[in-house]
Amino acid sequence: MNSQIVHTDVPYDYQTMVSDMEALKSAYPIIQSNIIGSSVLGKEIHALSIGIGQRQVYYNGCHHANEWITAPLLMQFAESYAQAYQTGTTILGWDIRYLFSHTTIWLTPMVNPDGVDLVIHGIDTSNPFYEQVLRWNNYSMNFSNWKANIRGVDLNHQYNANWYEQKSRGPAQPSPANYSGSAPESEPESRAVADFTRYHNPDLIIAYHSQGRVIYWGYRGLEPPESQTIATYFSTLSGYTPIRYAGTDAGYKDWFIQDWRRPGFTIEVGMGINPLPASQLSQIYRENLGIMLHGASLT
Repeated sequence: MNSQIVHTDVPYDYQTMVSDMEALKSAYPIIQSNIIGSSVLGKEIHALSIGIGQRQVYYNGCHHANEWITAPLLMQFAESYAQAYQTGTTILGWDIRYLFSHTTIWLTPMVNPDGVDLVIHGIDTSNPFYEQVLRWNNYSMNFSNWKANIRGVDLNHQYNANWYEQKSRGPAQPSPANYSGSAPESEPESRAVADFTRYHNPDLIIAYHSQGRVIYWGYRGLEPPESQTIATYFSTLSGYTPIRYAGTDAGYKDWFIQDWRRPGFTIEVGMGINPLPASQLSQIYRENLGIMLHGASLT
């Protein structure tokens, strides 16, 4: 599907996402929007929901700032899904109205809005973290390597899954990448995602990242047996390589597997150097559409 509402040809900043979200909700009333928290700078963190089923799945993107391409991926999926529901059509053979009645899909396209806007727009003196951010970035105004939130904390090193071990491997101070923060869920963005997960108790999660075209499906042997089967099928659908365990800790997928013992996946989309160009989005979308539908179809 060619997106009619979601912008797929531009660096996808927070305001673009919010504008697209409002347009989607207007065009497709089945899309609901929930505010699950706020960023350090007060930007609202959204979760879209589509469906009325008891089964719940949760897909999120942009834990890392320079991986903003994962936001329009999830937004375009919302548009495709809602359009198919409204018109009574299928996608890749899946009956969307059937899925809608059996599964509730939750989407948080942009976990890290402050970081995304920093990567895309840079920073000026009006930002309360201007001096610190410049210092942490070695006084460079090029933020293409920035993964963290605006306080220099890597949001995907923020979850309570062997957090202390992960912290010991990374920087001891705020940094563009890999600083785990002062404690698990010390940042409002990671806390919002964790609180949302605890409240909604999803049956399956996918955390979207870039890049590498791989699917991480395990965590320290704690994943359920069906995770490997699902990852293998995801691989068939996408061409991505399934890998059991990356050897890191404190990620969202790690924590979900550890605490719920349910299928959780980190999927690295695209190939190249982050931030990936918007020109890769159409291929990334084709590779991941089946994954997102299959994740929603499992019982």
